[in-house]
Amino acid sequence: MANEPLSGKTALVTGASSGIGEATAHALARDGARVALAARREQALDGVASDVEREYDAETLVVPTDVRDESSVAETVETTVEAFGHLDVLVNNAGLARGESVEEMTTDQYAAMMETNVDGVFYATREAIPHLRETDGNLVFVGSFAGQYPRPFNPVYAASKWWVRGFAHSVEARVGADGVAVTVVNPTEVRTEFGSAYGESFAERFEEGEVTEPEEVAEAIAFAAGQEKSTVSELDLYRRDKFSGF
Repeated sequence: MANEPLSGKTALVTGASSGIGEATAHALARDGARVALAARREQALDGVASDVEREYDAETLVVPTDVRDESSVAETVETTVEAFGHLDVLVNNAGLARGESVEEMTTDQYAAMMETNVDGVFYATREAIPHLRETDGNLVFVGSFAGQYPRPFNPVYAASKWWVRGFAHSVEARVGADGVAVTVVNPTEVRTEFGSAYGESFAERFEEGEVTEPEEVAEAIAFAAGQEKSTVSELDLYRRDKFSGF
């Protein structure tokens, strides 16, 4: 259908229990996709799935997943393909942020962030690529403004997002000829629970309308996921006053 560009397609979204991931599940289901929801919080995923099914009469699949565990990720992709027959879209959204300075960050804190933001992205991408080749699918990475510019108050998070961009575009160069589209979506601050691991979340810090909303990022992801013949290589979603102080 003209208003359902993803009709008949299957999408897997990591970090789908809240924020950008939850909004993305809604946007993809609205566009006709069957959506597999992956995150650690099963109860939250169940709530998202119920909302998506009720609102769009869409097929969903809840797959509790720890992206830091390669066997968990492999099982998630396998379960999704077994349930829906194929995989057309992977959205690498799961992420973790901490705000400690380098000298204050413990090794465990460092490892948790890198295992989520780097290793998890690698595991999911590795498992999905063979299936996306079969469907001429779309691989979408949620990057960040922090992956483009220095971020003095959380340099390790910034470094992980620089890695995501470099990895994504290098994968793009590798699999583009096989028919796989790759997109990096880079938002600035998004009003979600993101950042709560080290204090006040963005949802608490910003009032509605001050910064980007999760639904805006989800629309960019859905747009990228709907491309059939071309690759939208990179999309930057900056709040309109982002550069006013530069």
